[in-house]
Amino acid sequence: MGKIAAALQEALKRRRERGEAGRAVGRSIAAGQGWSVSDVTCTSGPQDRSFEERHTRPTIAIVLAGSFQYRSPLGRGFMAPGSLLLGNAGHCYECGHRHGEGDRCVAFYFQPDYFERLAADAGARGANQRFPVPRLPPLRPLAALVARAGVGAIGGGTPGVPWEEVGVRLAVGAVKLAAGLSWHDGALPSHAELATEAGRVIDVALDSGFGDISNFNRAFRTEFGASPRAYRQRYGTAPPNAR
Repeated sequence: MGKIAAALQEALKRRRERGEAGRAVGRSIAAGQGWSVSDVTCTSGPQDRSFEERHTRPTIAIVLAGSFQYRSPLGRGFMAPGSLLLGNAGHCYECGHRHGEGDRCVAFYFQPDYFERLAADAGARGANQRFPVPRLPPLRPLAALVARAGVGAIGGGTPGVPWEEVGVRLAVGAVKLAAGLSWHDGALPSHAELATEAGRVIDVALDSGFGDISNFNRAFRTEFGASPRAYRQRYGTAPPNAR
């Protein structure tokens, strides 16, 4: 992702040299029946005002570089490289850069009926076909798709990247993971079960789909009010090699 971050810094440098206000510029990469994908570079920073916008269709954006704050009716989230921005059609949203300048994303847009079919393939029905959360943190099951999207962005929409396949897999995975399910194995074991099984906390975090232990610890503490280690000490028997 180094080339992507470098390209973002070049865009920010040009904006500063020209004395321009920050803005988001999208470049279409590919499109098909019911879907499209764009490479979006935003050069906004703390000095720029945030504006409310509206998702006109189901949206999944992979953050490749930079960071920003995202707010929608589903809540607020800090978007960092590897995380997924999730948007439901009709929802208003706002992005801001209070703590830094710029970001670059690959954004997938789906026609509602097309997305409904993908969500149904993921096992979602009715209201469950809409995202229940505003974002997904960097997760191990999505790492390959994030990397492939990054390669495609570097190549300027490389013809060899199967964009529709990436979009389909991304949509199915996002629907399942946002609902707390495993993308591969059906129901995801509860954090309580994971915290009390034999194994190091880092292994438990990776096996449950989290990209690193800090994201796992944060999610666990939010749900159970204690760290995985403290939960084990209180309710389970930690094995000698757990740490």
